[in-house]
Amino acid sequence: MATYKEVIGTSITNIAGDSPTTVDGDVWYNSSATNFKFNLTTSFTGWTSGGNLTTARQQLSGAGTQTAGLAFGGETPPPTTNLTEEYNGSSWTNGGNLTTARNLLAGAGTQTAGLAAAGNTGVGSATAATEEYNGTAWTNGGSLTTARGYLGGAGTQTAAVVFGGNPLPGTTATEEYNGSSWTNGGALTTAVQGMGSAGTQTAALSFGGRTAPTTAATEEYDGSSWTSGGALNSARFFLAGAGTQTAALAFGGSPLLGATEQYDGSSWTTTTSMITIRASLAGCGTQSAGLAFGGEPPTSAATEEFSQGASPFAAWSTGGNLTTARSEMGGAGPTTEALGFGGDPGTPAKNLTEEYNGTAWTNGGNLVNGRSNITGCGTPTAAVGFGGAPDPSGTEEYNGSSWTNSNNMSGGTNDTSGLGTQTAALAAGGLPPGDAATEEYNGTSWTAGGTMNTARQNVGACGTQTAGLIFGGGGSTPPQGQTEEYDGSSWTNGGSMNTARRGLGGAGLQTAAIGFGGPPAATEQYDGSSWTSTSSMNVTRESLAGAGTNSTSALGFGGYGPGYFNSTEEFSTFGPETETITTT
Repeated sequence: MATYKEVIGTSITNIAGDSPTTVDGDVWYNSSATNFKFNLTTSFTGWTSGGNLTTARQQLSGAGTQTAGLAFGGETPPPTTNLTEEYNGSSWTNGGNLTTARNLLAGAGTQTAGLAAAGNTGVGSATAATEEYNGTAWTNGGSLTTARGYLGGAGTQTAAVVFGGNPLPGTTATEEYNGSSWTNGGALTTAVQGMGSAGTQTAALSFGGRTAPTTAATEEYDGSSWTSGGALNSARFFLAGAGTQTAALAFGGSPLLGATEQYDGSSWTTTTSMITIRASLAGCGTQSAGLAFGGEPPTSAATEEFSQGASPFAAWSTGGNLTTARSEMGGAGPTTEALGFGGDPGTPAKNLTEEYNGTAWTNGGNLVNGRSNITGCGTPTAAVGFGGAPDPSGTEEYNGSSWTNSNNMSGGTNDTSGLGTQTAALAAGGLPPGDAATEEYNGTSWTAGGTMNTARQNVGACGTQTAGLIFGGGGSTPPQGQTEEYDGSSWTNGGSMNTARRGLGGAGLQTAAIGFGGPPAATEQYDGSSWTSTSSMNVTRESLAGAGTNSTSALGFGGYGPGYFNSTEEFSTFGPETETITTT
């Protein structure tokens, strides 16, 4: 029998612990545990939130990829807009404006070589104008033979195809672009408008749309003629698409659907639905890495990223709802065994405690004194809650079933933030005059700690009393992005967050932290020196609570947005799992 080295080409590495790599299939010998280990990659399929468009709009068009997307045109509504935005995989920035403002237009190409064709410039006013984008500015190209809106498009800037469109009952007209002029191509089998589209000039796909009723029909173009393909599972119009003729993605549409389907060249298969149900949106990318943005109702700025395949991959998913919606509560514990207590709304403030088992929340013992703006830390069986209103100095300890009063804080304030354990806690920041103050708790009493470098309230916090981390914040000042690290006696500045905000949640350790919400819904991970943006939360909210012991598994719950939330979101990083090789 062949040896591992003969098959793979290398010997098995001897490591006293886990492998430092996350490469799928890596095998090593763990000399500490005296067994063989290997990395096994998990997979993920579904939508996650991306950065919002700078301008909410509907009936826009798109081009490019998931990490280099282009959004242009649309309406705000009304009027029609000439705005262009570019996506870098996490956020949108403004690009050069279209020469002609329009909506219900077709798009093709890439972020640096985009194409905008036809569309409506106003109610009942269609244009035949074509524009080409070079990554900075749009210039006029050749005009279509037939002016129209509600059309589909596919291909590149120099080899594009557009089809269908016009008001009902639609048109069968197809036109092909060579980079300078349009010529007529083969007609669609059925006149249609408001369809989804994907593919290239010689291998295009048209799916869904309106004929007279809404249709589920699919047609395939070979560069000269259209033939029928497999029907969508959900008939709809004003949907979006991405990918190729043999690997397409269809999503959204009206009647309002979040349904997502994948095409293999002959049939459509339903997969994970979008987070936000919407129509009149735009899309780009591939079947396994798609991008959806904009839409209505109401007019949306939301962006979602579709991913399918091997990890590592980070995402927020929906957890069990709190029994009582509220914000400004305290949170503690790991993600599968969390605690939430106190909070708004209501007068008097809530004294409720809830315990999370990784799936659902159940009621625990009530706080002795109800309060909002409370913070805390610890575990579900050994937690401490402190600060807040109307008892800013009050401190209580939880034993897993009931709360008891402990000694008051030295100063005490609203909007302070907490980290650590029940016997080694830290309170940082808060309303003036204590907004730069730090206090340390030893399980019995509070003493003054080192003063923060930047005075603020509503910061995110995590870590331990001797290795603490605070980030973001604001209140009496604009939202901030500063990070500070605590060594048990003094604070030093760390790397700033990419997005300044206050009222955010936090979890993890000083060298492996996660900050989320605020608003915006953005999520960032800290490695001890700098922050990196990752998948955004599904719901934009502030004054939420957080739980979790590391940067790859966190819990965000409650909050305000406007209105009080009872929803819970769970953050997970899907990556190679370490498995043990067993022998028999």
